[in-house]
Amino acid sequence: MYQNLTILALFVVVYSSVAGRIERSWISGPIIFTLFGLLIGPFGFNLFSFETDRESVKALAELTLALVLFTDAANADIEVLKKTKALPIRLLLVGLPLTILVGFGVGALLVENLSLIGVALVATLLAPTDAALGKGVVTNEEVPPPVRQGLSVESGLNDGICVPILYVFLAMATGSTGEGGSWNLAMVLVAEEIGIGLAVGLVLTGLAAFLLKYGWQKNWLTHSWMQVPVVALALGCFAAAQWLGGSGFIAAFAGGFLFGILAKEEKEEFLLAAEGTGDTLALITWVIFGAAVVGKAMGHFTWQIWLYAVLSLTLIRMLPVYLSLTGMGVSTEGKLFMGWFGPRGLASVVFAVIVVDANVEHSSTIAATAVCTIMLSILAHGVTANPWASGLGKRFAKRQRAGQV
Repeated sequence: MYQNLTILALFVVVYSSVAGRIERSWISGPIIFTLFGLLIGPFGFNLFSFETDRESVKALAELTLALVLFTDAANADIEVLKKTKALPIRLLLVGLPLTILVGFGVGALLVENLSLIGVALVATLLAPTDAALGKGVVTNEEVPPPVRQGLSVESGLNDGICVPILYVFLAMATGSTGEGGSWNLAMVLVAEEIGIGLAVGLVLTGLAAFLLKYGWQKNWLTHSWMQVPVVALALGCFAAAQWLGGSGFIAAFAGGFLFGILAKEEKEEFLLAAEGTGDTLALITWVIFGAAVVGKAMGHFTWQIWLYAVLSLTLIRMLPVYLSLTGMGVSTEGKLFMGWFGPRGLASVVFAVIVVDANVEHSSTIAATAVCTIMLSILAHGVTANPWASGLGKRFAKRQRAGQV
């Protein structure tokens, strides 16, 4: 344990000292974290002897994602979002279902040793985009605000929307849909996951924001304790919603969005520590992913899995997004940009663990496909984020000056 802790602690110190330089380069933090994990893991120098189980990886990924969702939502530009709310609505209500359908169709043609339900599970667990991996794009001020806000809201909500769909397919795979059948189960799950998630996130955040603002006005908040409540609130929203049968991801995002509105004047100070904590948890998650997950899964990769992973990041995601944004006034490059920057990461890790734990037939193939796609996403999206974001921003500014936007 102490050896592992020493390695992680020193790596955090070293990376923190150069983080700003790396964030401005063509390489991303998650690429470095995952490669470092591979380097120190069993398939590298075998310095990191972390014995992990599926539940610990799932828990770490969930908590990291919940914190990132909360802080990203709290930082949303409400004025821009009011003007461009149709973009995320199209992405979620049209683009997301189309992505699952296209993913299912490609998988049915390509992957031979999976049942149709197994293919549906793969398509669903790889449909949600990752707020943590996409942070470099949605926080880059060179990217046009409508695009940033659209991608941020989409990544904040699509994981929660996919949860009931995943559970319906799991119930069909295990034969436990109940008396009402799969459609009845789907309606119940959607209502519970979204309804309870929204209610928990809004109620807890409303109460917490009132307490914090009251303490702020009375000057009862100390500088050190101001760093704590947002981290606790984000994790509290997530955990309470999961406990009550809702989607913790939707609760975290909804709570963060409301917090950004209610604590508008003070939110920068409140969010600073939470953002740092989220970045640190993401670092640890990707190091462990590289050290304990990627190496084990690589032996199960087949050419079909590699091809599906490539198509998942390109055709399966980009075509539905392009079609869903038709008639929205988004440029061709804007559509391609939003389609490309749908990275797969923490949500897919969590969903893959859920599928493996359910003992679905050929779950190892499903998990290997998820790991392969996530690994390619970390590399491909990390390398292209800053160059394309910068170029898109410059071209958007040029069209604005020419009065074309």
